Amino acid sequence: MASRPLFLVLVLALLASLACAPRAMRGGEGTVNPNLDAPAMSTTLDKADIDYLVGRNLEQLYQSRFWTNDVQSAARPPVLAIWPIENATSEHLEDQMLSLLSSIETSLVNSGEVQVIARARQQQLAAEVGIQQGDSYQPSRARQLGRQLGAAYFVTGKLTAVDERLQGTRRVQYSLFLQVLEIETSVVKFQYESARSKALKK
Repeated sequence: MASRPLFLVLVLALLASLACAPRAMRGGEGTVNPNLDAPAMSTTLDKADIDYLVGRNLEQLYQSRFWTNDVQSAARPPVLAIWPIENATSEHLEDQMLSLLSSIETSLVNSGEVQVIARARQQQLAAEVGIQQGDSYQPSRARQLGRQLGAAYFVTGKLTAVDERLQGTRRVQYSLFLQVLEIETSVVKFQYESARSKALKK
């Protein structure tokens, strides 16, 4: 009989521990938590920030004189390649930079008005000519790679951040600077900079 109360205590303890255990949730469109991704969890760049920064830059690109004159008026869709975007922040943002590049690539491909060199193919050829991931844009090396890729333009740029702290508040101001460069001439055909701020209060 003494074992029965002990058994009940163990069951209650197990139920209590399950009630306090972390609970996974699914969020996003079509779920019971459609706004799960909306709140910022830190000052680090997240998907909402990347979508905003890339969206603002590409919105301006698609409205630019370059896009109207050199892309939409071309006899054939121009070939673009994407040079790695430089992470000029002090943060380790490898996953975010890959997401940013993928977002740019996806939008350009889906525009239907340019041909985009697959980044995997570009990375393979870049390695053959000695260009490392994250190398800064150098016109002579870019021309060499551009000829091998058959591309007329490179999309390139950098991500910067200004980090400020005051009385328990941290604010990080991110800027995404994008350029489109004509490979043969190094002429800047388009450039724009978008910004996004995040803050964390203690």
